[in-house]
Amino acid sequence: MSGETINNNEIVVPSITRVYLGPVGTTAPADATVAMPAALRSVGLTTEDSLKFNSEPNFEQVKSAQSSYPTRTFQTSDAATIEVDLQQWSGENFKAVYGGGEIATISVTGPPAATHYKFTPPRIGSRTEVMAVVEVIDGGKHYRYVIPRCMQMEGVASDLAKTKEAVLPLRLAVQGGDDLDAFYVLTDDPAFGPPA
Repeated sequence: MSGETINNNEIVVPSITRVYLGPVGTTAPADATVAMPAALRSVGLTTEDSLKFNSEPNFEQVKSAQSSYPTRTFQTSDAATIEVDLQQWSGENFKAVYGGGEIATISVTGPPAATHYKFTPPRIGSRTEVMAVVEVIDGGKHYRYVIPRCMQMEGVASDLAKTKEAVLPLRLAVQGGDDLDAFYVLTDDPAFGPPA
């Protein structure tokens, strides 16, 4: 325990979480509490325990005859994903979980006359990247995971049981590039500041 500081104020309980999506290139929020830019739209309600951010670096190990342990370990790649189940069914949320697509208006002559809509998922090679911001709030502490580029890269499995709400599974894979951070976190949590 020597040198270790025990501080229960550094425990985070995400009492409120929100997910925002927008076009790649949207101006990111400048800090952890400023109003979200208008181009980033909230996906709305999500299930209580589904939000996850996973960071998964990959490594290779060099083994040598002179050691039972690896003699060198080096990182070969990075990977990160966002997972959340969307409760609100909307055209924009359908496009988000299918990686794009088109929504067309269909006129029904009736009777009665009505307007219907047709959603067509994207064809192979037509998936679109999005920008994402994941917001986590614990009392007076705010965190924002900012992901400039990500893409839906899993299939969509919807459980259409009559005993619970049907959700839209959003599974975003973080995309990278040499000219920008693949993701970063903004926070006003004092625990991130320099030691006193």
